[in-house]
Amino acid sequence: MADRSDNLHEPAKAAYATILQPPIRLVTTNLIVAESYALIRRRVGYEAAMRFLQSLQTSPRLEKVLSDWALERDAEAILRRYTDQDFSYVDAVSFAVMRAHNITEVFGFDGHFRIMGFVLRP
Repeated sequence: MADRSDNLHEPAKAAYATILQPPIRLVTTNLIVAESYALIRRRVGYEAAMRFLQSLQTSPRLEKVLSDWALERDAEAILRRYTDQDFSYVDAVSFAVMRAHNITEVFGFDGHFRIMGFVLRP
């Protein structure tokens, strides 16, 4: 969303307006925030990365789940089970959070979520 030169910017932008419509619940993790901040900072710059952080702080519908030992234990079990996949640790924690919170859809383009049975939006 922050990088207009990204080839997925337009599809993400088009879908984002629909995703923001109530009653959709928005959930992320501190690991996703950290990964996103680093990517935005590297690709677009400091100001854009800080705007991203500010937007998260001011969103009334966003729940940020903090990674903890239980989630990380579940994530490590996922990584051990799916040895044929190149899931990142952040992906695995996200899968564990989604399972724990009964979340079935994800806003993103990472096919790993589809492999785990989640629906990608857009």
